[in-house]
Amino acid sequence: MAIEITKDTVIGDILDEDMETAPFFLEMGMHCLGCPASRGESIADACAVHGVDPEELVAKLQAHFANK
Repeated sequence: MAIEITKDTVIGDILDEDMETAPFFLEMGMHCLGCPASRGESIADACAVHGVDPEELVAKLQAHFANK
């Protein structure tokens, strides 16, 4: 895994590392991935706004990167 994923990881950093992660954010209702504000949010911040469990998203992202 090239990037460590925690709930404090910035979404833009994740997308910069691997754009294939975009669907994980889209499925949680985060459809504004190109917005500078959303790219600067942490996973925890985005999940709080969208009512998603950050630990669940972190686990999905960690699994994705582990399989790369």
